Amino acid sequence: MLTVALDATPLVGDRTGIGVAVAGMVKGLARRSDLALIGYGLTGAGWHKVRAHLPAGVRPARARMPAGVFLRLWSRVPFPVIESWTGPVDVVHGTNFVVPPARRAERLVTVWDLAAVRFPELCTATSRRYPHLVQRAVDTGAWVHTGSRFVADEIVNHFGVDPDRVFVVPPGVEVDGKRDHPRRSGPPYVLALGTVEPRKDFPGLVHAFDDIAGDHPELELWIAGPPGWGESQLSAAVAAARHRDRVKRLGWLDDPGEVLRGAAVLAYPSLYEGFGFPPLEAMAVGVPVVASAAGSVPEVTGDAAMLVAPGDAGAFAAAISTVLGDEVLRSSLVERGYRRVEAFNWEASSAALHRAYLEIAATR
Repeated sequence: MLTVALDATPLVGDRTGIGVAVAGMVKGLARRSDLALIGYGLTGAGWHKVRAHLPAGVRPARARMPAGVFLRLWSRVPFPVIESWTGPVDVVHGTNFVVPPARRAERLVTVWDLAAVRFPELCTATSRRYPHLVQRAVDTGAWVHTGSRFVADEIVNHFGVDPDRVFVVPPGVEVDGKRDHPRRSGPPYVLALGTVEPRKDFPGLVHAFDDIAGDHPELELWIAGPPGWGESQLSAAVAAARHRDRVKRLGWLDDPGEVLRGAAVLAYPSLYEGFGFPPLEAMAVGVPVVASAAGSVPEVTGDAAMLVAPGDAGAFAAAISTVLGDEVLRSSLVERGYRRVEAFNWEASSAALHRAYLEIAATR
């Protein structure tokens, strides 16, 4: 029986992409009978929430681990060690850029993207601390997990990691198996999902929508997701749009499924992505995708999305208009989307992570 300590902090709060990925990861691993899981949380006041979100079969760590204090310590010294909170474990898996030092356990750190390296001006101060912590971890023997080959290559090149120490295990996507999702009545809308941050380029999407709104008089643009550090740019773009009355801000949605199923198109205009859940979630419910060819997006979407150059609002507008007006293309994208999403399932992801844990533990 392999014992793994896993950072469950991303289970708490609004579920952005990392939260969704870690939730699926923990749930899938918890179902395995050959794995003992211990969930820890890099949080002080939120520790009780982390404990409440642990699925059955996951034992909580002994106490809270205040993130501010620990991150400052771990950026300089290799203690305190994780075993002080979990007891002896074979592997400790830091699921969100940070892996604690350990006394005997092998360490695995998940690096979802290199946005803080590639586009630090688009990131928060907290995110800009991650590259140093990742570098320190790999320099002291940590292994690396990521969700795409694109990011794996970036990790090898930037951090100088041996490629054999990087595991590419994509997350899964929940699929209900239906292909006859009912469509919402009312005006058609283009949907965007994500935190309002600069690298999502929602202002560019507003410009693209404004370009085609006159040709599609009923079309609306819906933007769903929690507010972030790109609010001022998005608000300015909406205020300047000629068709601003047809741009709707939905805010955070606990379950975006119904809104997603009703969309005419899922728009994903990111300037950079390490994986990207929304395109796959749209494919799973038969919604065609128009996305930027940024970061790992082409790798993840394969031939099942219409891709355009990042930051090109004119090209994005033309692509959306084409998908709306070409029923043959639309049907083809939907069918290819159903096939593409089958490659991303949690059972396969959990099995691959378990194999990685076994390989890592065998090196102790």
